[in-house]
Amino acid sequence: MHKYRKLWMIITSLVLFLVTKMVLGSDHRIPTTLEGPFKPATRRFDPSLRRGSDDLPMDHPRLKKNVTLNFPEQISLAISSPTAMWVSWVTGDAQIGKNVTPHDPSKVGSEVWYGKKSGKYKSVKKGVAVVYNQLYPFEGLLNYTSGIIHHVRIDGLKPGTKYYYKCGDSSMPAMSEEQAFETLPLPSPNTYPRRIAVVGDLGLTSNTTTTIDHLIQNEPSMIVMVGDLSYANQYLTTGGKGASCYSCAFPDAPIRETYQPRWDGWGRLRWLFRFMQPLTSRVPMMVIEGNHEIEPQVAGITFASYLARFAVPYEESGSKTNFYYSFDAGGVHFIMLGAYVDYNATGSQYAWLKDDLHQVDRSVTPWLVAAWHSPWYNSYSSHYQEFECMRQEMEALLYQYGVDIVFSGHVHAYERMNRVYNYTLDPCGPVYITVGDGGNIEKVDVDFADDPGKCPSAGDNIPEFGGVCHLNFSSGPAKGKFCWNEQPEWSAFRESSFGHGTLEVLNSTYALWTWHRNQDTYKENSNGDQIYIVRQPELCTPDLNVTSQF
Repeated sequence: MHKYRKLWMIITSLVLFLVTKMVLGSDHRIPTTLEGPFKPATRRFDPSLRRGSDDLPMDHPRLKKNVTLNFPEQISLAISSPTAMWVSWVTGDAQIGKNVTPHDPSKVGSEVWYGKKSGKYKSVKKGVAVVYNQLYPFEGLLNYTSGIIHHVRIDGLKPGTKYYYKCGDSSMPAMSEEQAFETLPLPSPNTYPRRIAVVGDLGLTSNTTTTIDHLIQNEPSMIVMVGDLSYANQYLTTGGKGASCYSCAFPDAPIRETYQPRWDGWGRLRWLFRFMQPLTSRVPMMVIEGNHEIEPQVAGITFASYLARFAVPYEESGSKTNFYYSFDAGGVHFIMLGAYVDYNATGSQYAWLKDDLHQVDRSVTPWLVAAWHSPWYNSYSSHYQEFECMRQEMEALLYQYGVDIVFSGHVHAYERMNRVYNYTLDPCGPVYITVGDGGNIEKVDVDFADDPGKCPSAGDNIPEFGGVCHLNFSSGPAKGKFCWNEQPEWSAFRESSFGHGTLEVLNSTYALWTWHRNQDTYKENSNGDQIYIVRQPELCTPDLNVTSQF
């Protein structure tokens, strides 16, 4: 049996090579992970480019509200199950000031009308509506209360089918214009989403708009957002100009303030892009929280905006919180983990993760992909070994169940690893990829921990949640050291540029990963990084007897 599998993989590799030659020319050959591990490579920051840009102002045409009264805006989709979808939107005006009065969410209905033919909606579903507050009992700070945020779950959907829908309150009447989406295929080893976009640390700058323009051109059928969305916490509550370094610009702030209208601008930016060239109202966007979503208030309140604004399938996947969940997209099982809630092996997230992994049937969903905000493997100075504690708690479990790919953000640059486990090259380890290069106000990261004088001290990179587990390497070329003297062997390729990635799963063993640099937006067949990620199930059978790496 193994002999035939190996022959099939050789034939598949040959076919992919011939297709690549026909499409991209004889000089372009896309490597595969079967050829790895690769010699580490670095493409340094292009000094002709700017490291960052300011946020778009709130009066920018793309951020302005363009509906009136209680008509829906900021419409978005999220996967609930293979036969169900979440539809979310906002109505009414948010308020900001010293004294704010929350809306009554029961005053505006939450309805979605949908069907398979344009203008003919045979099904109607009702949902829930919420408001949230961001309150600061400090002198001179302003409070915020949101518009009404609606979430409706529509079900009974057929896979691979186009649906038309309107959302709003029909009794007013205040319904949206017609939108449309196409459902993803059912879980199966033979069917996959056409193209999955992956992006992180997006923000609201001119670089952000370039990233989104580029992403739209790539026509994804699903978007994975690996945290740090609006960067509303780069502002004081009074608004004004955001800062690339909050603590530098506002050293006397009594709390990490936020300007919550930036969230509404971020939602409108997405909605306007859909209006100009339909994307997000047609394409589900799956999010996970990052550190910029913490947004602390008094009395220990955190993540108010994230928890209210985004519908995710946490209940559908057996989780008890929006902070971690899972879902299927064709033959891919996605696991979205929370880096800013308890991740210890004795905690509820770990217990949920173990149960979720145990239930995955790899004959139905061969691909297992995980995502969370803060990377475990990272050779940049920024956030170096910041989430080492999380890695030590969870890595063995993911390796045990044969996770294929891991996506993270947080570091504002791009990096793809060789297959690795416990800092050791391992053909059965996941391919870790950092895509925190969406374009936010904090600028692109350019320093590497292995550059002379750039190795962080043990007191640097303290996480905003969890403990500190910085360590010196116990083996290999960096034995006894906190940083390598050269690019680590587990780092295959890194570059300091803004961009996003796309994953195209071709079959049960091959997937094409492409990183698209923003500066290549208008260049044909130009990619910052591209590789076929190849699963080897006959070599890497999950070892369910492994319990820990320590």
